[in-house]
Amino acid sequence: MLKRFPRSRWLLVLLPLLVWWWWSLPRPLFDAPLSLVLEDEGGQLVGARIASDGQWRFPVPDSLPDKFAAAIVAFEDQRFYRHPGVDVLALARALRQNLRAGSVVSGGSTLSMQVIRLARGNPPRTLWQKSIEILLALRLDLTYRKSSILRLWSAYAPFGGNVVGLEAATWRYYGKSPQYLSWGEAATLAVLPNSPALIHPGRNQDALRQKRDRLLDRLLADGQLDSTSCRLAQMEPLPEAPRPLPQWAPHLLARIGAEEGPGRYTVTLDLALQQRLTEVSHFHHQRLAGNGIHNLAVLVVEVNSGRTLAYLGNAPEVATNHSPAVDIITAPRSPGSLLKPLLYSLSLQQGRLLPGQLLPDVPTVFGGFRPENYYEDFSGAVPARRALARSLNIPFVHLLQDYGVPGFHHALQEWGFSYVNQPPGHYGLSLILGGCEVSLWQVTGWYASVGRMLNSFYPRQGQYAPTDWRPPHYLTRNDPTDDGRLQDEPSLLGAGAAWLTAQAMRELERPDSEGEWEYFPSSRRLSWKTGTSFGFRDAWAVGFDGDYAIGVWAGNADGEGRPGLVGVQAAAPLLFAVANSLPPSRHENWEQPFDDMEQLAVCRESGYPASPYCPVDTAWVPRVPLQVPPCPYHQRIFLTPDGAYRVQAECSSEGQPVNWFSLPPLEAYYYRQEHPTYRDLPPWRPDCRPAASDEHPMQLVYPRHPGRIQVPIQLDGTPSATVFSVAHRRPDARIYWHLDASFLGVTHGEHSWELAPPPGPHRLVLIDDQGVRLEQDFEIVAE
Repeated sequence: MLKRFPRSRWLLVLLPLLVWWWWSLPRPLFDAPLSLVLEDEGGQLVGARIASDGQWRFPVPDSLPDKFAAAIVAFEDQRFYRHPGVDVLALARALRQNLRAGSVVSGGSTLSMQVIRLARGNPPRTLWQKSIEILLALRLDLTYRKSSILRLWSAYAPFGGNVVGLEAATWRYYGKSPQYLSWGEAATLAVLPNSPALIHPGRNQDALRQKRDRLLDRLLADGQLDSTSCRLAQMEPLPEAPRPLPQWAPHLLARIGAEEGPGRYTVTLDLALQQRLTEVSHFHHQRLAGNGIHNLAVLVVEVNSGRTLAYLGNAPEVATNHSPAVDIITAPRSPGSLLKPLLYSLSLQQGRLLPGQLLPDVPTVFGGFRPENYYEDFSGAVPARRALARSLNIPFVHLLQDYGVPGFHHALQEWGFSYVNQPPGHYGLSLILGGCEVSLWQVTGWYASVGRMLNSFYPRQGQYAPTDWRPPHYLTRNDPTDDGRLQDEPSLLGAGAAWLTAQAMRELERPDSEGEWEYFPSSRRLSWKTGTSFGFRDAWAVGFDGDYAIGVWAGNADGEGRPGLVGVQAAAPLLFAVANSLPPSRHENWEQPFDDMEQLAVCRESGYPASPYCPVDTAWVPRVPLQVPPCPYHQRIFLTPDGAYRVQAECSSEGQPVNWFSLPPLEAYYYRQEHPTYRDLPPWRPDCRPAASDEHPMQLVYPRHPGRIQVPIQLDGTPSATVFSVAHRRPDARIYWHLDASFLGVTHGEHSWELAPPPGPHRLVLIDDQGVRLEQDFEIVAE
């Protein structure tokens, strides 16, 4: 009994120690703050941000280069692969050396013990701390593989200054990835952690060289390299001052840092393309800066995968007083005309529009909102696809009025335009002209989704995948997986309407509605669109084909407008320069989605569904229920044998039936200016005309809706003049002008009159040479 008691007592003492030892490793082993590191799929550094404690400390790497692993083992711990975490022989040698020197000249620490010391924050070098390191090193080797211990050491060892870890040191001292280290470079970095404060690149070069060369000689003796390689390695120069780390995508780095936090992330960027577009953007930025345009952004998305291949959130080398840190790609900005293709495609999909259908393009006031075209001209009536190609404002306001602001607003939100976050009434009809905010990220993502759907329509046997409509992504871990879900009907937009929209966008006139393709030479045939916000604050250009979607923005981050800051001048040249930097197109032309389209008999002149009086053509349209009425502009009329007059069939047996294309007077007034062959309706023969007709031959051009006319007061105190203009169906008509019962005069051909009546109510009376009368009340309000 007495003999057994001491054993029990020892067991009681050792068991808690054993339990402590088993659970002694910290979890996690290291809690030091990390840098934010972005790499491409090839392991090349895209950018990095210093850790919160001011150190360049990269996360633990997945592997170590063989040269560095051999060098560090040879220098720090030659029996690393043979001991269990503690090298008893090394400890004995260190003890002997310290006793002989009378001071601590050697610690005998293994790499495992050094990892423990680094993990514990480098505590004071005492016998007690050394004992703890020994115990924890044994536990470390029991848990971790030797390769993992090497990786931990390489990630947390100090390399001089604020550089921690092999990767940070390699980039700071050599400007390259660790996998490309030479023997000389690997040996140099292997000796640095031994005395990081004393041996530092750029200082104490002789001491550093001697240490490196001795290590190379040891590696030669160990058979790690041959004599020639050793001599060449010893001839390599030593690094000088630390280099700045690559920063190829600083705004993406900041975005990932805000969304994900510190760590290592593999991004989808094509680093070579990112670097090339940085140079291209720098050239264009210099050109724009001469006009006071200081910021730009470029986004390139691979259509099928949705991967972000290039992300330039702002112009390179922007002065600090011009907001260089602003990520324009995610910033909400007015889109100008960029949303017109979206409305065009939705209207086609809903059967509310046909591609060749005439839309009105005349001066119009929509409840106090008076849009104007960019060039302040009017076409009278213009085919919808030409209105899109020319980016005409007035036809698209008419189109939105027909489609409905709430419906378009809902579609934008469904498509992920999160900045459109106010009720529909907040935007009104200005929604189609840039009266909302979107981001380059959202817009480019939408066009990429259109291209993705068109690419996959036939491979999926005419079905749709809900996952086609998704935003771009920039982390490889977010690469989409095909869940196999397919549906017969599209969610919002079908392939037929999307294809027609893409084709119309390829007709976009360039530049300034005057030029041809050679103004923007490109090896790619893009469907593209420009946009210019009100006040010349934002210039946009977005283009896409079956391979890539490209988004470009130019302007000033602070919203300052500049003359010439328009999409076709400031953004389109960069768009096509980016397109020329991309690989050749594999999907330049989408296959027409016949399964989602059908042929329709349409009026050759109006583009509406053909009426019995139309010249008929055929057009491919989306296969959806049609809501467009038959052509309202062709009518059956009867003419005298000489064609000079219209007659009623009831009062003249000699009337000849003729199908006639006739627009309303105001539309005809502008339409004939671009279409010289347009013919107005002949006048009625006086003895064979209807008693009353709802076809009024006259229509006010300006003021379109007079009501209250505000005019400025001149220096002499009199109101300024207002020019009244009238359109008449007959070009040769005479109009007699009367103001407040006073005869003013007569006009012939061009019907306009400058009036300067005093403030107050007035009545304008117009009578043509056939006695038709037009009256308009208005009020002059002097300001």
